Amino acid sequence: MPDTPAPPAATGRTTVSHAADRAFDPGLRAFFAYGGLGIAEATGGRFGAHVIRAVPGRHAEPQWHLHELDFQMVWVVKGWVRFEYEDIGEVTLTAGSAVYQPPRIRHRELAHSDDLELVEITSPAEFVTRAAPAP
Repeated sequence: MPDTPAPPAATGRTTVSHAADRAFDPGLRAFFAYGGLGIAEATGGRFGAHVIRAVPGRHAEPQWHLHELDFQMVWVVKGWVRFEYEDIGEVTLTAGSAVYQPPRIRHRELAHSDDLELVEITSPAEFVTRAAPAP
């Protein structure tokens, strides 16, 4: 029977993030505020995770774009958001919905509720976002 390879050694340190201590800052989109979960620091930038909240009264600016990364997923905690993807068209995500966005997929956000809150996980933590032509 062949030997099973050992799992990779753990890196970083156990990291805990509490909602009461989370600061929200401006980020990629002016209509969102971003609250880091400490994952980028704990993994040396290999992964990123943050809570994104809508800035009430600010609305989406639907522009086609793509992200240069290896992995991206979004899970909606509260409210709703409507995206358009080059491969599946429009989709509305509500609380409990999740979406995996393949690397470099062209997409845009069309609208969101003022109470939107979602969790986004990426690899790597820092990545380039580029404007893209409509499909």
